[in-house]
Amino acid sequence: MDVLELILCIIAAVVSSSFLSRFIPKVSTPLVQIALGAAMTLLPFFPSVELNPEVFMVLFIAPLLYLEAHEIDKSALLKTLKLSLSLAIGLAIATMAAVGFTLSAIWPAMPLAAALALGAALGPTDAVAVSSLGKEASLTMRQRGVLKGESLFNDASGIVGFQFAIAAAVTGEFAVGEAAGDFIVSFTGGALFGMIVGLFVNWLFETVRSLGWETTTTRILMELFLPFLLYLGAEEVHVSGILSVVAAGLLIRFDRTGIGPNVARTNIVASSVWGVLSFALNGAVFILLGMLLPGAMTASWSDPWVSNKLLIGVILLVTGVVIVLRFIWVSAMLRLARDVTTGKRRRMTPERWRSAAVMTFGGAKGTITLSLMFTIPYYLSGGKPFPMRDELIFIASGVIVVTLLLANFLLPLLAPNRNRDTGAELNEITIEVLRRTVEELTSRITPDNRRAVLMVIDSYTKRISRLKHRLGKLDPQGYGELQIQALNWEKQFVRDRLAALKAHPSADKAEQELNVEVCERMLDQIMNTLRHTSAGPESGRIGWQLGGRLRGWRHRTMNLVKRTVNKIRRTTPLVSEDQIFAHMRTLQVDAIEYVIDRLGEEMSHDRFDTEFCSALILDYRRAEASLKSRPNMEGSAAAAGQADEIKKQSYAIELGIVQDMLEAGDISRPQARELRRNVYVMQVDADSGI
Repeated sequence: MDVLELILCIIAAVVSSSFLSRFIPKVSTPLVQIALGAAMTLLPFFPSVELNPEVFMVLFIAPLLYLEAHEIDKSALLKTLKLSLSLAIGLAIATMAAVGFTLSAIWPAMPLAAALALGAALGPTDAVAVSSLGKEASLTMRQRGVLKGESLFNDASGIVGFQFAIAAAVTGEFAVGEAAGDFIVSFTGGALFGMIVGLFVNWLFETVRSLGWETTTTRILMELFLPFLLYLGAEEVHVSGILSVVAAGLLIRFDRTGIGPNVARTNIVASSVWGVLSFALNGAVFILLGMLLPGAMTASWSDPWVSNKLLIGVILLVTGVVIVLRFIWVSAMLRLARDVTTGKRRRMTPERWRSAAVMTFGGAKGTITLSLMFTIPYYLSGGKPFPMRDELIFIASGVIVVTLLLANFLLPLLAPNRNRDTGAELNEITIEVLRRTVEELTSRITPDNRRAVLMVIDSYTKRISRLKHRLGKLDPQGYGELQIQALNWEKQFVRDRLAALKAHPSADKAEQELNVEVCERMLDQIMNTLRHTSAGPESGRIGWQLGGRLRGWRHRTMNLVKRTVNKIRRTTPLVSEDQIFAHMRTLQVDAIEYVIDRLGEEMSHDRFDTEFCSALILDYRRAEASLKSRPNMEGSAAAAGQADEIKKQSYAIELGIVQDMLEAGDISRPQARELRRNVYVMQVDADSGI
């Protein structure tokens, strides 16, 4: 029962951290999770925490490393491979030696093998922690690629080094020659094992898919099962389970192959499941860190044989050794690296020194370091307690917290986000979002929806072409303000039309109700978009948004009630969706003509840039041409409904991609807000191409 309560507490804390992080975006999620874990230990019903080190390695490390290797950008990894390998292997070994010998020298009671194990555990970096550091730092794609590649490879090198150091500490014997031979066998054997299994799994999954035997459930269960089998199988044949997981993750590609709706649906569900599992596992590790910190601190802090000042000093010293050595190493690699075009080594400019500092503090410690420290055995081979186990965990935990704090608060200073994004930068990001959306839509094509999806893809292709044409020419903020103003003009036009209908009712009651319903529907669409794209009044913003939602709900409810009453009484013919569709398109054309006229008038004023007005007029002209080109508006409600549904799905895909890019740290929060605003603007005319 205690285990069940512990699992429920951890899950509750992980869920809570995801909500708290939204309210304190400048504090990284791992720091929030550590604080939550520490706070939970104060609860009276909280169970004691004890972990089996081997079980912990299998349950947490194997799936996290597999996912990290599987999801990494292979092309970006190849571009920065030399620098990433240098940091992952060379720097990891140097960190292990520097920390081990320094700690053993200043603290004679610390066995050298145990100190080396700490140094090995502090070698791996945590790219997941860095990517969630408040999203306030602006790292370049190269810097991010180097950090992700390093975190992937140095996990394996650090773990292998840690395991050999722990084996030496437990047995009391360490033969350099034998250890080097075992290291090579374990390293290469683990990589070969993973490659062989990865190739076999590719063949197996693709064969099952080609035979039509694959289902979403079986595919996801098999994939989730894979990293655990890889790790346990490799350890069973006495090679590195970590290397096998990494190698297989890099090679496996079955989720990138195949076409059809079933394959696309399976891939989408698998991606969602892995996303939830990754966040849960990473969060659980940091929650556990917070839970175990008080116990480790209490044991070390209350030990009369250990000075508390010494503990704090050791944490600061070890952190300093790790950071200084990393800065020197990165600077040396940048100095020795040759320019791609000239082939010559470049001098260290202030910008390159800043880049070195960014990659230094971007190498925060986290999941892997903590997981390794948890695997330290409690007893030596002779039955004696492992020397200074609590102190080692205490020091490692302190270094993790300090490096996370430094990354959280120094990275935004070294690589701050610009307060105002340039048009070229945001347009390039928008093009990337649209490109990914087109790829996702392509994977969802079926014989039934092929024509509708291709129509939507064509509209996205035109948007990409327009963005490429105007790349860097328009200020997105000024252009966005004009788009909002155009929406307000549309809103005013529809309101005036609705007021005129109510002031001068038609003799044909059915036609009157149809026109009123069409105006109210379009007005609701425009108001919904404005609620997402503008803040509304400076005071009472929440009330303004709630009021708008209530008015929209009231309009829809009243229309439904009227149509239901008419159906019961049979006093008025029912309005078909074909009629609503035709009248809606007619109203949209009229509104577009009105907005184009207003934009023409604005070109003679100074409120908006003339180039903005002309560009938006061109967009509205394209939308008008698209609407008028439909041959039979009266009978096309069903076909257009399918296209509208696909378009709504595409907007949902766009918003999902924006959120994924934000969570991955590829874009900043201001950029994400602007991208979302653009999507909401597009939703006003779901199939008009504006």
